Amino acid sequence: MTKLITTINPATGAELRTYEAWTPAQVEAAAAAGHAAARAWGTQPLDVRVAAVRRLAQELRRQSKTFAELITAEMGKPIGEAAGELEKSAVTALYYADNADRILEDEKVAIDGVDAWVSYEPIGMVLAVMPWNFPVWQVMRFAIPAITAGNGVLLKHSPNVTGCALALEKLLLDAGLPKHLLTTLVIAEGDVPETIERLINDDRIAAVTLTGSNRAGAAVGAAAGRASKKSVLELGGSDAFVVLDDADLHAAAAAAVKARYHNSGQSCVCAKRFIVAESIAQEFTELFVKGACALVAGNPADAATQIGPLARADLRDALHRQVERSVEAGALLLAGGMPGEGEGYYYQPTVLGNVTPGMAAFDEETFGPVAAIAVAKNDEEAIRLANATPFGLSVSIWTSSSQRGVKVAKGITSGAAFINAITASDARVPFGGTKKSGYGRELAAAGVREFTNIRTYWSVVAK
Repeated sequence: MTKLITTINPATGAELRTYEAWTPAQVEAAAAAGHAAARAWGTQPLDVRVAAVRRLAQELRRQSKTFAELITAEMGKPIGEAAGELEKSAVTALYYADNADRILEDEKVAIDGVDAWVSYEPIGMVLAVMPWNFPVWQVMRFAIPAITAGNGVLLKHSPNVTGCALALEKLLLDAGLPKHLLTTLVIAEGDVPETIERLINDDRIAAVTLTGSNRAGAAVGAAAGRASKKSVLELGGSDAFVVLDDADLHAAAAAAVKARYHNSGQSCVCAKRFIVAESIAQEFTELFVKGACALVAGNPADAATQIGPLARADLRDALHRQVERSVEAGALLLAGGMPGEGEGYYYQPTVLGNVTPGMAAFDEETFGPVAAIAVAKNDEEAIRLANATPFGLSVSIWTSSSQRGVKVAKGITSGAAFINAITASDARVPFGGTKKSGYGRELAAAGVREFTNIRTYWSVVAK
């Protein structure tokens, strides 16, 4: 019996398109073709690969409008933010095109009597398991450096953005990259665990990367470990946004609203727990609630919309249960707290006060427009509350003293720390987490080298 995947517009609940899920034989054919393409690509000189990545940047910009509309239709992202995914991906492609020579060049090592160097060489085909919340950027963030390094990509994207996944495969072809260098697998939800484990065990797969849930990451990481293969896992987070008592409150509150409600709150690097110094907590909270309530919710295809729907009905329902459990445990509902009225999977911009460890909104990752505000008596308690989470992706700290901000940041375990700035990913610096937010790094030099064979050459000078 043929298995089907149907994409749904989360703003209306209407079906968009239905796809036939692949059979094991189709997956096998894709793996074989992808493996051959990756091996051939790895033999290409770096300047050939760099030229292709430059064309990819041009194609990302050329197709920006069409892709943005598809992203908005499939997962409900506000159209302006959807277009931003394409531009950010293009900028990243140009960064690697401009810096590949420096990042991937051989590194000479000074050893008496020996000609020694370190080389960064392609490893082959990398399996990528990607999420729906940034349908283009999440894939390009990994794929651009991997392809620049000479590797191929076998992509298993989230079923609800199947249209985007297939369009990405075509995008590379439109940019003149070889056929099968990036192949999208169309896998029915129930077949994903077995298919992914089988592929990880396949000798043609050199490594695996996953961005997703802790449950999925644990399964992929374990399978990669058993197969003795490299894995990079980015597993989300519950980032703290720490506001110290000397912060510019208006600037901090405005940034906090952007940090929480970007992509309708559906981002691993959205600030989720707002830890505020006791002496300024009331004023900050009033400013934050005012800003959250002023956000424009509506049709994500409308350029004025700032909050769109959640991507799926089950995600909205799970978020609402987290809010209800938090309120039952003593949190104060300061704004929102209900699903939106009418069609679509909307949820009101929500603010919870009096949040403490032990409440769902503090302990769990809330993937949607829900902010949790906790109060700290001093810097030491702010550090303790920020660390009171199994996650460790990033932290944002607001203060008039950069020195104080760095000191607080050093007390908090995370993959990145931002002082008086919203957490963001940028091609020039590594991105990744600690603790249950995963391991490994994407972007910058670290990201491209994650999927290379860092090979030592040692040649004794002939006498």
